[in-house]
Amino acid sequence: MTIDLSFIWAGIIAFAVLAYVVLDGFDLGIGIVFPFFRKRRDRDVMTNSIAPVWDGNETWLVLGGGGLMAVFPLAYAIIMPAIYMPIILMLVSLIFRGVAFEFRWRTHHESHLWDFGFWIGSSVAAFMQGIALGALVQGIAVEGRQYAGGWWDWLTPFSILTGVAVLTGYALLGVTWLNLKTTGDIQSRAASLARPFCVVLLALIGAVSLWTPFINEMYFERWFGWPTAFFSSFVPLLLALCAFSLWHGLTHGKHLQPFLSALGLFVLSFAGLGISFYPYMIPGVLTIEDAAAPDSSLKFLLAGTVVLVPMILCYTGYAYWVFRGKLDPEEGYH
Repeated sequence: MTIDLSFIWAGIIAFAVLAYVVLDGFDLGIGIVFPFFRKRRDRDVMTNSIAPVWDGNETWLVLGGGGLMAVFPLAYAIIMPAIYMPIILMLVSLIFRGVAFEFRWRTHHESHLWDFGFWIGSSVAAFMQGIALGALVQGIAVEGRQYAGGWWDWLTPFSILTGVAVLTGYALLGVTWLNLKTTGDIQSRAASLARPFCVVLLALIGAVSLWTPFINEMYFERWFGWPTAFFSSFVPLLLALCAFSLWHGLTHGKHLQPFLSALGLFVLSFAGLGISFYPYMIPGVLTIEDAAAPDSSLKFLLAGTVVLVPMILCYTGYAYWVFRGKLDPEEGYH
């Protein structure tokens, strides 16, 4: 049996992107919901809840982006010019967010300015990730194996909608993480915020899901054509189940269940994206096989990846295990 290395690498890149979304999503969400928590002490507790893990979460972004460039250079060369602006804004926001995260601890008089910077950096980064996703889903103009669109093609009503959806989703992950990790007023406030965020996110997922099939005939066929419609129908059903589980957990005072359910919403949305795209890297234009580097390069890179990825998983899992449980408001990691 012949092993297709390009599809193995597509799975690795997809896993890295999903890992980044589910892990870095909640710590971006902490910054997004900063305006709902006015007291400095509350914000200190919130940032302490992510301090041990937030740097490591972004490892997956490096793996996903670097892996795309090395393993699928043609796809990288086409996609990047199409979304240069949102990617640059995302990276600048992540840098500014990181600086604000550290500097807010170094000053008391100007801490509100760094808190504002942490909120702006987190919000813009999340919004730009959604914009980039929307730009990819709506399609990229390609001519002669290179980008043929305009500088502002990424900015459309659909990409703005996906940007708002990702921003809202990360906010939901943030408040469910606070519900899991904190106690007292912060935990109760986070639980109360999770309900409206959940409702808005479900409405946005519904809007994106209804709009997407009409953007490209391929999407329509995947979701409504037989027999793929049978398998595709499980995604909205499982989304409804996750939404019910999240609401049930909040209503019954559960702490872990709402967070896992919120993660489930993202995983299922990602699965829906995969159903729409497969086997394309760029919808309707470039397949996984066409975009891949030579097999010799794929083998060489895979040799290192099979060692590094388990190592990343181990130290990430260990960090979460060490800092498991509720955060003591009187103690901190800084």
